[in-house]
Order: sequence, then C-alpha cells, then structure tokens
Amino acid sequence: MDARRIAVIGGGPGGLYAARLIKLACPSWEVTVYERNVDGRTFGFGVGLTPSTLRSLDEADPDSAADIRRAGHAGHGMEMRVGAGVRLPGGGNVAIGRAVLLDILRIHAVRAGVRMVTAHVDLPDLEADLIVAADGVRSGVREKLAPEFRAQVELDDALYLWAATDFALDHATFVPAHTPHGVFVVHAYPYGPDRSTFLVETDEATWRRAALDVADAHTEEGSSDERSLEYLADVFSDVLLGHRLLGNRTRWQRFATVRCGRWCHDNVALLGDAAHTAHYSIGSGTKLALEDAIALAQALVGEASIAAALERYEAIRRPWVERFQAIAARSHVWWKNFPRRLDLTPARLMTSYMTRAGNVTVDRFAEWHPDVVADAATAFGGEELSAETAADPAQLANAVLGSSIPGIGRRVVDCEDLTAFAVPLAESVTDPWGPEGAHVVARARGMLEAGARMLWLTGDGGRPAALSRCDLAERLRLDTGAVVGVDLPASLAADAVGALLGARADLVRFR
Repeated sequence: MDARRIAVIGGGPGGLYAARLIKLACPSWEVTVYERNVDGRTFGFGVGLTPSTLRSLDEADPDSAADIRRAGHAGHGMEMRVGAGVRLPGGGNVAIGRAVLLDILRIHAVRAGVRMVTAHVDLPDLEADLIVAADGVRSGVREKLAPEFRAQVELDDALYLWAATDFALDHATFVPAHTPHGVFVVHAYPYGPDRSTFLVETDEATWRRAALDVADAHTEEGSSDERSLEYLADVFSDVLLGHRLLGNRTRWQRFATVRCGRWCHDNVALLGDAAHTAHYSIGSGTKLALEDAIALAQALVGEASIAAALERYEAIRRPWVERFQAIAARSHVWWKNFPRRLDLTPARLMTSYMTRAGNVTVDRFAEWHPDVVADAATAFGGEELSAETAADPAQLANAVLGSSIPGIGRRVVDCEDLTAFAVPLAESVTDPWGPEGAHVVARARGMLEAGARMLWLTGDGGRPAALSRCDLAERLRLDTGAVVGVDLPASLAADAVGALLGARADLVRFR
C-alpha cells in the first residue's frame, strides 16, 4: 500500500503494540497514538503472560519481547488453600506490572517512530486512512458505532475488586474466606519483587450483607474504596501476613462481557477489549489484545488495501477469540459457583478447577501432576490409586469408569436395572448456569417430588454439547441434591473421568 496515516485511539498494551508493529512493518506510514491519560497513569496492577503469548511476542518483535521478559516476574506454581490445600509447582508464566509493561511498549513505539499525543479524541476529530480503536472495555468508539459493530455488553451479577499487596507472594494463591456475611474468594499472584495482584470476588448478597455497597456508594469517582480494602485486609489477614492492601482507583466492579458481530466498519477497526472480553480467570485480556495487534499489523502488510486488510484481520482473529471467549465463559461460571464446591477434597477440587473450562482434560492434567489426580481418584472411588496409574490415560479411565453396571461410570445405587431409578431429562442447554439451566432445575425438582430416585441427562451433539451437559448435571446436583447421571459420546472418556472426579456428575453412561 501507499503511504498511510494511522490513528490509534488508546494507549493500552494493544494500542501501543499495534502502533509499533505497524510502524516497523511500514516505516513510511504516519502512526499516531492518542491517549487521554498522561504517561504512567494506568488502572490496575499486574498482568500475566503465558508461555504461548511470550512466544508470539518473541516472533513478532524480539526487541520489545526481550525487555518484557527481563522486567517480568517468573511464576512459581500455584496453591489452592482449601482444607489441607494443594500446591502445584511449575513455571513458564510471567507476570509484569501493567505500568511497567506500558512503559516498555511506549518506549519501543516511540523508538520505531510512532507519535504519541496526550489528548481525548473523537472520530470526527481524526483524518486518517485507518483508525484503530483500542480504547478498552468502555470503548467510546464502539458505543458510537454500536449498531454498525452489532455490539453487545453483558454485565455480570457477581462483583470483584482489583487490589494489590506491598509484598510478593511465593506463588499464585486461590483462597476462599468464610465470613458472617458470606464467602469471599481471592485470586492473587506476584508480579514484582515487592508486589502481588490481589483480586477478590463475591456474590451480590454477600457484598450487601457486609455493607460494602454502602462503602462503594460513598467512594468518590477516581478514588479507591478504602473501607472495602480495610475490610478485605482483615478477612484475608492470614494470606496478607499483616500487610495492607493497595488501591489504584480500586472499587467494586461487575465484569463486562463484550461481543461484537463485526469488528470493522469502513476504516475503523476495534482491537482488544474494545472488540471482545474474556473473563480474567483465564488471564487472557492482555494476551488477546497483543495478539490482535500482531494479526492486524500482518494483515496490513499482506493486503493491497485497508478494506482487504481489515477483512483478513477479522477472519484470522475471530475464530481464536471466540474459542477463548467460550473457554472463559465456562471458567467464569465455575468461579461464581466456587464456594458451593468447598466440601470436595482438595485434590478433587483442584481437578475440578483444572478441567473447568474444557481446554485441559484430566489426562493432560495427570501428565503434569499425576499425584493430584491419583488422590482425586482415590477420594472418588475409595480404593487407593497410584500416581503411575493416574498418569496412564487407559489405566486411569479403567480405574474410574470401571463398574459392575455395564457402561456406568460410578456405582451409587445397588440395582440391576438402572432405568427403574432414573428419570431421563433430554436437554440441550447452551447456558447451564443461566435461565435455561434454571428452567431444567425447576422441572427436575418436580420429578423428584413425584418420586424420582435419580436424574439422567441425555442429549446429542459433539464435545461442546457434552461439556455443557456435564455442567448442567453439576448444577442439578448442587441445586437439588439428587444423584445425576449423564450420557456422553464414547470418544470422550477423558471428559467423563474429569466430570466424575470433579463432581460434575455422579454417573456416566457412554452412548
């Protein structure tokens, strides 16, 4: 393409990285980033980068990737503190302060020749061949063109608060805390030698019972909710070891799920959270924004026109993003219902966590941590299982799925004719934890009141439908207290084992 003018709205990671990559690929183009906040002012604390994201950065721009790696804080595994707790060693992930990451990306963008402008701009203010809207989850550009982008924003009913500590935890830590008001759950991880991200979640009823809604209402715009920070520092004092919680415009929020039917309109392209969000429990927000930037820059180089490049950008990125959004949605609802699983043994709870989103099967988890899966299988079946057995998919499946009832994965009733006890529910539900699932729960309660001894979920479809069926089975178990079985395709033995060990279902029957 001939020389072009590129305007990037938003100086977050995605916008800065896109600007640098475009300028590196097309040195004659004029690339300008418009950011309303002055240098160094940013919301949030640490962000996590997975090994796959780091490899993508290495390939796209080795210079900035090297600086990010040098400034990052290497991960050292994770711990879930429930009961005796489970600690998983490991590494590969890197966490970095958001402000540090922005400084690195800004410096490299300027070195490449990108012009930085501190200003609030609107679409009519810009004369550019391409406008990249990287202005975040509350994107003004997306809102102005919402019909064109077919934008949908859904706010969650749970609440979360993003804080930090003034010391580095040894590893990522997940801890529930029981209070007289309800359960709070923390996700915490170190991102520097003296800093850790400390994110707390709770449900709305608990939040109101603790009167944190009142504290939030009295917090001025742009300030931190100090009352909530003090309350949570007391709730999690055993994790904080006497340290305080740090705020940065910290207040309670509801996660916004953003989906757009289109990411591009005329010469405007959405990027990162402006186009899509994925729940923070899989740590993919910054990852997706940076990878969007890589794809956009590559498309601009490889196509003859802006229109063709934007079409290619969306065609390449949308399938990947939608896959992550599906994974994130499953992870999201798992965390919302986390407090209801606290009666599980630590190993079973960890197995449920690791297999929650469907992107990691129990077989893969057993490759990494066979001792944990062996403990989960032992707690489930009552007979001790060795780590060596758990590490072998065939042996693990045989140990967990084996039963004197043909095709049934776990004997919970002593009967020769299972159909005498089970009432089948043929359901195809895409949102097991939403209104669709609530409708099934209501029907199931009626069946149980009429004398049903068990519930059985049947259905067709491939793996996504089968995973949703397992999630629905778990909701039925938790909401009704019934014994619940599921039909699964015979090809999904690993998912069947994961469903049983993770307490999503009581029985499995292969179709």
